Amino acid sequence: MNNLVVLPIFVPLLTAVILMFFSKNVSLQRWVSVGASLLTVIVAVLLVRTVSIDGIQTLDIGSWPAPFGITLVSDMLSALLVLTTSVIGFAVILYSIYSIGIERERHFYYPIVQFLLVGVNGAFTTGDIFNLFVFFEVMLMASYVLLVLGGTKIQLRETIKYLTVNVISSSLFVIAIAYLYSIVGTLNMAHISQRIAEIENMPGILTVIAILFLIVFGLKGAIFPLYFWMPGSYYAPPIPVMALLGALLTKVGIYSIARTYSLFFYHDQSYTHELLLVLAVVTVLIGVVGSIAYWDVKKIIIYNIITAIGVILYGISIATTTSMTGSVYYLLHDMIIKAALFLLIGIIIKITGTSNLKKFHGLINDYPVLTWVYFIAAISLAGIPPFSGFVGKWLVIQGGMGSGEFLGSVIILITSLLVLYSVMKIFIHGFWGEKDQQFADKESVSYKKLLVPAIILVAISVLYGFGSEFVYPYVSQAVETLMNPEIYIEAVLKE
Repeated sequence: MNNLVVLPIFVPLLTAVILMFFSKNVSLQRWVSVGASLLTVIVAVLLVRTVSIDGIQTLDIGSWPAPFGITLVSDMLSALLVLTTSVIGFAVILYSIYSIGIERERHFYYPIVQFLLVGVNGAFTTGDIFNLFVFFEVMLMASYVLLVLGGTKIQLRETIKYLTVNVISSSLFVIAIAYLYSIVGTLNMAHISQRIAEIENMPGILTVIAILFLIVFGLKGAIFPLYFWMPGSYYAPPIPVMALLGALLTKVGIYSIARTYSLFFYHDQSYTHELLLVLAVVTVLIGVVGSIAYWDVKKIIIYNIITAIGVILYGISIATTTSMTGSVYYLLHDMIIKAALFLLIGIIIKITGTSNLKKFHGLINDYPVLTWVYFIAAISLAGIPPFSGFVGKWLVIQGGMGSGEFLGSVIILITSLLVLYSVMKIFIHGFWGEKDQQFADKESVSYKKLLVPAIILVAISVLYGFGSEFVYPYVSQAVETLMNPEIYIEAVLKE
């Protein structure tokens, strides 16, 4: 047992509770939140190092051994996702200090962000399916508050839609867990996998449960056709909240699909994985169409989230070592670069006062650093070699080709060019050309302070791309657990 496993959950939880007692002291809230987020990053780095050296780490809460008690499990996939989440949390909190506004800060903004990190890190770390539901709810309740905080008309309208969708999906989640428990008699994820493997003739009910989980996690992850709520809901809140939701929440849904489909439903893949593959390809197409159709910079990046989800899901549906490696690479890349892009377009909107791409251009004349940071982020997102998006997408395509799924792989390859077009559209129309309008005064928008967190994330993304060989052993270790569930089972059940 290793107590390090619980710290990425405990540190933000303790921080959130402490901050709630100092809601009016904004300065204290800011710097305690930044300090705690930095501490969570350090803990997550130590966790990745420990898992890489000593293998999967587990912690039985209350000393009740698995499968009877609550177990936290940190394999390499979980540890890498916790580290990525913590880094994004740190950058967004730093950005929030200069952009979120004093009124939101006085109304528990920082404690709620910490609660959101509790939910996300907990979902990545939990070893039983019911506590995955619990951490989902913690994450969602925090996101409801963040979404509505500020009380504008669009926020209230979109929060109602977001709340309704998630209440329905949470109900379905409980129903799916209840059905699964009625068959296997356990909630521990390693034990569930073991019990399903013991069933000789796979009953149809397990396929139904697999589809139920796909609907639940598909709603969270915004895959086709369950993405309908996302463009509006993510458009409404301020930029730091949009960055947190866009970079983290949908990825928890995708992680849950990867975990359950590789640990529970891998015995008979003929129906479930075929369905997953079709949904993945259509999700990519929908995302690309949306991103090239809009001239609103926020909508362009939001629809690119949907495209990325399709690419990651495609690798999971192919379920080979190569495609899974690609999916994990791409998942980590996408979390970082999407957060960076949201922060960058936040600066653009703050300078120009609009998110409509047709209403501004020539930003490069006054903001050359912002321009080139955005350019690097854009080509990283599109997967131009050797930037971070390339390795993951290439491995996903290679995995698809190797499995004979040529059509899907070709679609992902072609749509990569359209993704590049969608983000370069912002660069060409917004940054390039002659400036023929007056932007806000540089000093009044705290340009340099806002740029620092975005540069941190873009720099990490560049290092991730150029240092892909250094990252490969960690990703490979993560994929090994996904491809060989017995490693996870042995580590948790100590058999």
